[in-house]
Amino acid sequence: MKRVHVAAAVIRGTDGRILIARRADTQHQGGLWEFPGGKVEAGESVQAALARELKEELGIAVRSARPLIKIQHDYPDKQVLLDVWEVSSFTGEPHGAEGQPLAWVSNRELVNYDFPAANQPIVAAARLPADYLITPDDLDNGELLRGIQKAVASGIKLIQLRAPNRYDPQYRDLAVDAVGLCAGKAQLMLKGPLEWLGDFPAAGWHLTAEQLRKYASKGRPFPEERWLAASCHNAEELTLAEQMGVDFVTLSPVQPTQTHPEAVPLGWELVSELIGGFSKPVFLLGGVGPDERSRAWDIGAQGVAGIRAFWPGE
Repeated sequence: MKRVHVAAAVIRGTDGRILIARRADTQHQGGLWEFPGGKVEAGESVQAALARELKEELGIAVRSARPLIKIQHDYPDKQVLLDVWEVSSFTGEPHGAEGQPLAWVSNRELVNYDFPAANQPIVAAARLPADYLITPDDLDNGELLRGIQKAVASGIKLIQLRAPNRYDPQYRDLAVDAVGLCAGKAQLMLKGPLEWLGDFPAAGWHLTAEQLRKYASKGRPFPEERWLAASCHNAEELTLAEQMGVDFVTLSPVQPTQTHPEAVPLGWELVSELIGGFSKPVFLLGGVGPDERSRAWDIGAQGVAGIRAFWPGE
């Protein structure tokens, strides 16, 4: 069966909301919502297909777009490759040129709409930012919390509280304060034993590679409403992350790092290959920062994660 190549768009308005369309009942996966787009014709580039489809479907002309995520998905009756781009600027007023209902929805509201199974990773990618801040581990609690507050004020939307040198009670106390600082402004990801999950309902969970190996076969430890992430370093761990149903991963180390000088870097070529076989959002970690964001996008990553690269200076 030949894989159908589809160009799709996460179209963002100036207010940050995303445009979605409802599929006609007569279509494949009819009645569900989708991100606008359509089939890439033979000999056509993805950008050309996207521009053509959005003109035909919505009456808009794309002005600026970048790669967001690529997803291979197998339905019982067809195989698709979704080539998804984020459209941040366009001309024209979007309307359902083919009679399809449209809706502008916020990141938070996206989860309330029913999408085809292949679109679930797009929903995650559309809701996630391009930067993932990981907290340093050589600061006292006061410094850590002040840094988190500053980062949130500067617009950071995704933060992992990584405090490997704390004892359990210390980390838990710190987590309570960090949850308060992030409430309604940024998504906090915690690390630690899964037994703590019930104590921090507002937080997402970032699993270590060790936890991934231990729990992947048991599937997702909590409902879809909460963010679940994992640290991956190779193809095997990415497969386990897929099996567990995580929402996103970090893939590291891309380049040599100061924090883990002993770790062998994957390099951009292998990273690109690994992302190509994985259908969830990936943040690249290890020797990367804001300067590498565009390069990360070009090879299909969600963005970049880092400690020093995003931690606000005193």
